[in-house]
Amino acid sequence: MGEPIIELEELTKKYGKFTAVDHINLTVHKGEIFGILGPNGAGKSTTILMMLGLTDPTSGSVKVCGINSTRNPLQVRHRVGYLPEDVGFYDDMTGLENLIYTARLNKINEKVARAKAAELLERVGLAVDPKKKTGKYSRGMRQRLGLADVLIKNPEVIILDEPTSGIDPAGVQEFMDLIRQLRQENGLTVLFSSHHLDQVQHICDRIGLFGNGKLLAEVKLNELQDKEHGLENIYNNYFGGGKSHE
Repeated sequence: MGEPIIELEELTKKYGKFTAVDHINLTVHKGEIFGILGPNGAGKSTTILMMLGLTDPTSGSVKVCGINSTRNPLQVRHRVGYLPEDVGFYDDMTGLENLIYTARLNKINEKVARAKAAELLERVGLAVDPKKKTGKYSRGMRQRLGLADVLIKNPEVIILDEPTSGIDPAGVQEFMDLIRQLRQENGLTVLFSSHHLDQVQHICDRIGLFGNGKLLAEVKLNELQDKEHGLENIYNNYFGGGKSHE
């Protein structure tokens, strides 16, 4: 495995008497696609917000790219691309204009930004109608633009929190294929959070199974003799049900 990129040590978050994240220890390595799998309310998003320094832990520590997220959140966010479940854009602007705006916020040279934005729009399949305003984008188009938006600043790691929510099955497959290609070509480290078992098992190298704020198990998919049913059996031992768990 590569060097550690995300390191959680006894990470805990409490809201009053409620424990949202409970003493999690986890390491994600460079070049890895790591899946956080669990039902809604398992603590996945809270953990991600602490990685980004957007929420302070009650106890424990979190490092991303060797930086303490609590002490230096801005440094972390300069090196991480974050795609949440719901992406916000300026809907009266085109996809290209939105990407250039993000590039300006990250102090990227205008000429470089335009070339990079055009390249990314082509890459995510949104270059066909360059004058189309993002307010007229479908859900899948918005998520693909969101991926381009996190990539324009050349992050070392991308964190995807339920990125395929609301996308049709064909769009989901295209999105996941793109993630795999990016990792292969650019060596990106990817954290992929989802409650869809079938998605994480087809894209991830390792999976952390979350439930009730705890990391219940870690699974290396290449060590399962039956990759599909093996992971499903492990999941069902904790939660029961089928392949997509709301």
